[in-house]
Amino acid sequence: MTPQPQRRDTLLSCFIIQYKVIHALILRELHTRYGRENLGFLWVIGEPILFCAGVAIVWTAIRPAREHGLAMTAMVVTGYIPLTMWRHCMGRAVKAYESNGSLFFHRQVTPFDVITARSFLEIIGTIMAGGIVMMGAIGLGYMNPPKDYGLLLLGISYQCVFSFATALLAASLSEMSDLVEKTVTIFGYLSLPMSGAFVMVAWLPLRYQWILMLSPMANNVEMIRGGEFGIEASVKYDLFYDTWSTALMVLIGIFLTAGVRKHLEITG
Repeated sequence: MTPQPQRRDTLLSCFIIQYKVIHALILRELHTRYGRENLGFLWVIGEPILFCAGVAIVWTAIRPAREHGLAMTAMVVTGYIPLTMWRHCMGRAVKAYESNGSLFFHRQVTPFDVITARSFLEIIGTIMAGGIVMMGAIGLGYMNPPKDYGLLLLGISYQCVFSFATALLAASLSEMSDLVEKTVTIFGYLSLPMSGAFVMVAWLPLRYQWILMLSPMANNVEMIRGGEFGIEASVKYDLFYDTWSTALMVLIGIFLTAGVRKHLEITG
């Protein structure tokens, strides 16, 4: 009867240790990027705010106020925020293990911890920035409050997992191949049409809609817009496909991360 509680205690202690490790890595990442002085760490929110607000202002100024019956500002905000989250997670993941190689001399620190810490910073920063931009747009009358908070949060949650899965893949593959490292930025730009950030599935001809729905991110953006616009927008997403495709990406990413150490050149 005694071994079972001991195993539970051991498992709990492992989770506590990894939580502390990831927390320490997050603080280290903040200090490394923004320094230990003043409030420079607020740039983790400020940078996405400038991206999202800047694009929203430009598109609102040069485009019609409404497109397909939907407010242009709301379209840009609900599309560009998840796009920014994905691109930042992917960009910060490239060569993340090599740049933190000295940390792997500590037994408790794993590549998974490093990429989790980096992704958490990007995801939280983008969500907070998006919330600030959205509240500002609502306060100025350019957006309405979300109609369905449940669907909005579901779409954001799926986008967070998808961004983390992309970070896992980009971090591992960039260590395994220099070609991946060099082409990640190009891939990010070429994949914009499949992101769903600036177009809705229903706007496409019926025979082409399935192509856009192959992208998990496009499904996520559709859910986010469904939460924002409610019945005003005709949203199309496949929750079953989105779930298993994103889960598959996470599993492949974890598998690659588990074996990435042999590709690292760690110097003390």
